[in-house]
Amino acid sequence: MDYRKIPPLRALRAFVVSARYLSFTQAAEVLYVTQAAVSLQVKQLEEFLEIPLFVRGSRSLRLTEQGKIYLQDVSNSLKDLVSATDRVSRRNRNVQLVISALSSFVDRWLLPKLTGFQQAHGDTDIRITASEWLVDFDRDSVDVAIRYGQGEWAGTEATLLLREEIFPVCSPSLCNSDLTPCITEDLAKFTLLHDDYAREDWRLWLETAEIKSVDPTRGISFSHSGLMLEAAAQGMGLALGHTALIQDDLATGRLVKPFDVSLKGEMAYYIVTPIGVENPMADTFRDWLLEQARQHPLKNHF
Repeated sequence: MDYRKIPPLRALRAFVVSARYLSFTQAAEVLYVTQAAVSLQVKQLEEFLEIPLFVRGSRSLRLTEQGKIYLQDVSNSLKDLVSATDRVSRRNRNVQLVISALSSFVDRWLLPKLTGFQQAHGDTDIRITASEWLVDFDRDSVDVAIRYGQGEWAGTEATLLLREEIFPVCSPSLCNSDLTPCITEDLAKFTLLHDDYAREDWRLWLETAEIKSVDPTRGISFSHSGLMLEAAAQGMGLALGHTALIQDDLATGRLVKPFDVSLKGEMAYYIVTPIGVENPMADTFRDWLLEQARQHPLKNHF
């Protein structure tokens, strides 16, 4: 290999990020350098290659045809470099299994059960990353993801873990008050608690329950379902609970289900792994998750 033909890594990184945003200014913000530094690095790369990579306008930036071809090849090479670096780094940290899941699912379903897996596989180091966003297995170096959706994510294998139902829950003190929400006519007198990521749930449940006297948009909104459920437990109002997230609270009586009407969830929790990647420990963890789902079936707690 002629190492003299390898361009400077900083210039390659500046080129890829600039091409992604078609903006030296935005690339500078991502890379935490000045716009002038990004522009200079890209210019140096063009001089190194002896080809133009961008067509620069007064307020625009676009790739040349040669730039488009080069971007694809460089992006793939940088992904390989990142993966190789991460594999070495992870071996050095002795992390053998990286799991990504929604923070609400981690808090309310996974963590209470994870001790069992840890005891059975004590020689496996585990790292859990809580995220609301879809995982990029190449970029994020994740082995297993647990995601909520319809089970269709490109380049992945999705195994159904849990289907669930959705229904109102509240504090026992609220349900036992004089204005009990157990009576449909009283529902309009109580505050509705909303999860920002599921704003349509109240409308759908009210339609299922054939209740027209309640405005599904009113109430208090929360950026995290865990906060919403905590507010419900504190007696602040009625929240729509997903069975996977409220099973323990219902079992202990911290939350109660005041109505018999449930909404079938259109989405479900899936175990997601990248296609074509052999990972025995990820397979072991997937089998353990499925066994946990069988041992702890979701119940409505009427």
